[in-house]
Amino acid sequence: MSIKKKRNLRHLDPYLEREKQRYGHALPSREFMLQILEDQGVPVNEEALQSLLEITEEENEIFSRRISAMVREGQIMRNRKGDICVVEKLDLIKGRIQGHPDGFGFLVPDDGSPDLFLSAKEMHKALHGDRVMVREIGVDRRGRREGTIVEVLERAVTQLVGRLHADHGILFVEAENRRISQDILIPGEESMNARAGQVVMVEIIQQPSKHAQPIGRIVEILGEYTAPGMEIEIALRKHDLPHLFPPDVEKLSTKFPQKVLTEELTEREDIRHLPLVTIDGETARDFDDAVYCEREGKGFKLYVAIADVSHYVRPRDALDREALNRGNSVYFPRRVIPMLPEVLSNGLCSLNPQVERLCMVCEMLLDAAGDFREYRFYPAVMYSHARLTYTEVAGMLDNPKGGDAKQYPELLPHIQLLYKLFKVLLKARTKRGAIDFETIETQMIFNAQGKIERILPVKRNDAHRLIEECMLAANVCASDFLQKHKQPTVYRIHEGPTPEKLAALRDFLKEFGVQLGGGDAPSAKDYARTLTRIKDRPDAQLLQTVMLRSLRQAVYSPDNVGHFGLAYESYTHFTSPIRRYPDLLVHRAIKAVLSGTVYSPGSWHELGMHCSQTERRADEATRDVETWLKCYYMQDRIGESFEGVISGVTGFGLFVALDGIYVEGLVHISELPSDYFHFDTTKHMLLGERSGKRYRLGDRLKIRLVRVDLESSKIDFVLAENGGKDST
Repeated sequence: MSIKKKRNLRHLDPYLEREKQRYGHALPSREFMLQILEDQGVPVNEEALQSLLEITEEENEIFSRRISAMVREGQIMRNRKGDICVVEKLDLIKGRIQGHPDGFGFLVPDDGSPDLFLSAKEMHKALHGDRVMVREIGVDRRGRREGTIVEVLERAVTQLVGRLHADHGILFVEAENRRISQDILIPGEESMNARAGQVVMVEIIQQPSKHAQPIGRIVEILGEYTAPGMEIEIALRKHDLPHLFPPDVEKLSTKFPQKVLTEELTEREDIRHLPLVTIDGETARDFDDAVYCEREGKGFKLYVAIADVSHYVRPRDALDREALNRGNSVYFPRRVIPMLPEVLSNGLCSLNPQVERLCMVCEMLLDAAGDFREYRFYPAVMYSHARLTYTEVAGMLDNPKGGDAKQYPELLPHIQLLYKLFKVLLKARTKRGAIDFETIETQMIFNAQGKIERILPVKRNDAHRLIEECMLAANVCASDFLQKHKQPTVYRIHEGPTPEKLAALRDFLKEFGVQLGGGDAPSAKDYARTLTRIKDRPDAQLLQTVMLRSLRQAVYSPDNVGHFGLAYESYTHFTSPIRRYPDLLVHRAIKAVLSGTVYSPGSWHELGMHCSQTERRADEATRDVETWLKCYYMQDRIGESFEGVISGVTGFGLFVALDGIYVEGLVHISELPSDYFHFDTTKHMLLGERSGKRYRLGDRLKIRLVRVDLESSKIDFVLAENGGKDST
């Protein structure tokens, strides 16, 4: 019997009850609609589908909205006649576009299959980030799958930041995001009278199509490209970083008191008598954590007190929604975009000295070997006895009779005991096999105009490491606590190398006579042992760099697979709720366990992915700003020669990091001595076909600065001498 002749067809929908519960009525489910469309065997017009599913006149509008949603999500599409087709029947591939600065792009399929190449001609139809459906049309000259865009499902770019240009009276904006290679045309009446060369925000009023460029209107004029702080304004908008608090957040912020109220101290332990102190950098303004240590027999009792942000930021209130949206604070040179308004981040939630503050405490008992005997969590009220800097604490430890120690005589014994505990924890860290890569962090020193005066390395001292070990201890206890009580949370996970990266690493190390233990599944301890064996070699930095790059990035996830680098089976972030949303989630989860309930903020997987994404977003934005500032710093040094180390090798050239300046630039492959150079990914090397010259990661070069492009944030070098090493 034909489907068309069946009566009460909608009652055959296996998801009928679910639809009733969700929406209060039995509209056909998406799954059932797809089944009906597939059963027809041919495209169906909307009226016929309505008839098949017995859609009433009252249901027409909501049914049409469901059709539109299914089109947007790529489940169905309309053909040229307007008939509805099942996408899977059309052999189309759904995914998101990743643009390239040179005009072409790639489709990154939703199903994880290999990317499809999209020519520059195809990219005229869409912008970077758009979700589209693509039909595979073959392979390109390089053997890559190639596609053609059939349908744009979702436009990702509605606003962008860029520079305004004028060419023969035609205004257009070049996007700061180089993955958007199309210029945005600006009609004269939509220009806000902006001048060519200024940085502007553009709203897209007509998306690109096969036959037309995108058109926009200027909605904000940011100013001149080289104005102080403009690099940050651009980065905020380029990476879509929330930087203005919405009115409902501002309104809620005004309701907080100036200090901790007496009624807030009920059901909290009072630890105001403990000489807790904060230890941070000189420029820090928000203080998440305070520490104190005392003897417990031959062992130690360590208190780590963390700002109780969850007391003030309640689930799903305006503050919480905005904190989730931001995901974390973003730290630019000379400017911070906080996750929370200043009344909290620098006020009530900041463990400022000589004031009462609400906190969550992790109190730990450790034996003489640094192993945990027991721990407990509880809400408390505390009083920070001093705001110390890393430099001051290092001075107190180095010279107990010096000026820093004399300034805090009553705290010196507690600091010295903390240091003893640190030494014990450091031994336990080594025994555990945690990886300790030596990396150089830098600090930019600015002049009055807001530009870099010089770049200095930041030297980590024992005070940095002391606080780090205390925080690691509290984080491990938080993870263990939640796991034992079966309370879901977001763990900070770090997986080991993929099989492909591990094989490449072993091949590379073999070239240097170095072995990595552990077989097919090396542990952090295997990495740590190898690092110890090579630390005195002249090529230690090269080998360490390649080992570091073999590892995956750390992310947030409810799936506890452990932290490879720190050699922990279970690890989470508890210690920075002022600046990291995952830590706030962990605090709420701990409080739920303490109160005998379960905290369920929604999909833990989605929260983990979101927090990982906002962390990457912040990293990319700060990297953009630092790169631009370094370009500005170097523009007056064109023609000068420098020495440096090859910090990256690609098929198109060598990246070189300059000695003592901490700036990186490119020696393009065309600037190498006349030869055909081939890129060896395994050996991180460019090798000359005829000359045998090789340029490898870690090799030293003398180079000359020839070009600085502020618009693209690129620094170009040429060899000051032939350089390179002969292949043997």
